[in-house]
Amino acid sequence: MTYRTEQCGAFTTEHIGREAIASGWTARRRDHGGLVFIDLRDRSGVVQLVIDPEHAPEAHAIAQSVRVESVLRATGTVVARSTGTTNASLATGAIEILVDRLEELAPSEPLPFQLDDVGVDEVLRIRHRALDLRRDAMQETQRIRTMTTRLIRRYLEDRGFWELETPILTKSTPEGARDFIVPARLSPGSVYALPQSPQLFKQLYMMSGFERYYQIARCFRDEAQRADRQLEFTQLDLEMSFVTRDEILDLTEGLYCAIWRELIGVDLPRPFPRITHAEAMLRYGSDKPDLRYGLEIADVSDLVRESSFGVFKGAIDNGGVVRALACPGAAVLTRRELDALIEFAKEWGGQGLAYLLLDESGEVRSPIAKFLSPTEIAGIIAATGAAPGDAVFLAADSAGAVVRVLGALRPHLAARFDLADAGAWAMLFVVDFPLFGWDETEQRWVAEHHMFTAPRAEHEDRIESDPGSVLSEAYDFVVNGSEIASGSLRINRPDLQERVFRTVGFSDEEAEDRFGFLLRALRYGAPPHGGIAPGIDRTVMLLVGTESIRDVIAFPKISGGFDPLTDAPSPATSEQWRDLGLKPPPPPSTTETPA
Repeated sequence: MTYRTEQCGAFTTEHIGREAIASGWTARRRDHGGLVFIDLRDRSGVVQLVIDPEHAPEAHAIAQSVRVESVLRATGTVVARSTGTTNASLATGAIEILVDRLEELAPSEPLPFQLDDVGVDEVLRIRHRALDLRRDAMQETQRIRTMTTRLIRRYLEDRGFWELETPILTKSTPEGARDFIVPARLSPGSVYALPQSPQLFKQLYMMSGFERYYQIARCFRDEAQRADRQLEFTQLDLEMSFVTRDEILDLTEGLYCAIWRELIGVDLPRPFPRITHAEAMLRYGSDKPDLRYGLEIADVSDLVRESSFGVFKGAIDNGGVVRALACPGAAVLTRRELDALIEFAKEWGGQGLAYLLLDESGEVRSPIAKFLSPTEIAGIIAATGAAPGDAVFLAADSAGAVVRVLGALRPHLAARFDLADAGAWAMLFVVDFPLFGWDETEQRWVAEHHMFTAPRAEHEDRIESDPGSVLSEAYDFVVNGSEIASGSLRINRPDLQERVFRTVGFSDEEAEDRFGFLLRALRYGAPPHGGIAPGIDRTVMLLVGTESIRDVIAFPKISGGFDPLTDAPSPATSEQWRDLGLKPPPPPSTTETPA
């Protein structure tokens, strides 16, 4: 009987003595001066082929010239490896295939890089992405990604959710980032936009009575790329009617507990902590704090309000604050390293950074110690929880500047002193975000989350009179200092939605023009509803332990949105410009600027 498989990793000792067919890529070839051994690889794993010139001379002739990554099909018999040649690190390490016939289905040219070379330039890897994706780590990442979306679907469908689709070509609406615009050939001068998220359409599903929707949604945002951000990305989008905030957070918590348990064997403790946005900013200087380490920020303004140190007193007298954090073991920092931290603070918009170094005897060393009383020093040490061997860092400035500086300093110090437990998982929800924020550049109120987020019911009467004090029903899900999901309860009354539009600067006419389809639907009865949108890419990044989103997206873009694989974006042809009724941009100037 022939055991036919496309799964190289499926062969076991149970198949010994059977005829077999195996197909895959040449992962490795070893010529032992007679016998040729080939590791044949496919998605499932590796199986060793042995080609004996006396047993199969034609196959041996082919094997001698095969390059790595050539595609082969081998026909032969599964045999046990001889004593001392088994490989316990391979699932197929107890057997091999004695080849009768070998076919080279597709020869490979010399490789631009070796698959086991971890130092390959990323641009080169992406240019040859089909080759790069053959690497074990990349295959495992895509397996985890597949298992993640499979589990999500099962989890949500077991709870009554329907998988529904939303349009890709839609109307451009302001949602925080720039839209990708698609010219409409059939309506010259008009455009579609690619969706930044399915936000308004999932709300329309709720108004249509579907009650529980989800989608593994492709989203597009024309914004600067970072290690955890791409122009196109994938998120789990879900929405529910007649739901409370706690029900949405409980559902999210349960989903992520299931993902972590089933995919990496980790049982997460429940419930996940929940802290307010105001508390997060005060204690951690961030709305996505990493709770795997301490470094909590303490407000010491009252302790130094009458200090003889003019920087502290001046900041407080001008309406600012003085805040501090203690870093374990940081008293060993050199003067050069401390000066570098002061420059770091300035780069984040601060005026500088003060410090107190506590030696092992508890004595304090600092250029500012002579300006502080023993009571003030003792109070600062107590407030920050500093111990001998620690350093206390203090920032004095406006509240916003201090939050920026200490919020950036906290993860910087944690990385410098390796304070985060790499094997720990710190999940939390941040709730009670402000509904509005003041845009200094445009001198107007803007939506902190998006314009369809509901205000706290008890704050509705402040929308016009005191927008900055209005809290929203928005929430974020944070894991190890990374924002994984954002969501909110939504506005379900047209009058309230119109008031929010006016507060962020839309006239009634502009609101009707841009969002008339939403307002019309709201006027015919909309249920209370809300949802959340976890990032699939960022979730997989955490599961596989990479810091680059490009490692978990099969075909990513690099800096500037360029794709080395396809050389996209590329210039449009004159025919394409003509069909769209558009004029091509002028060619770049070649005039040299005089020296």
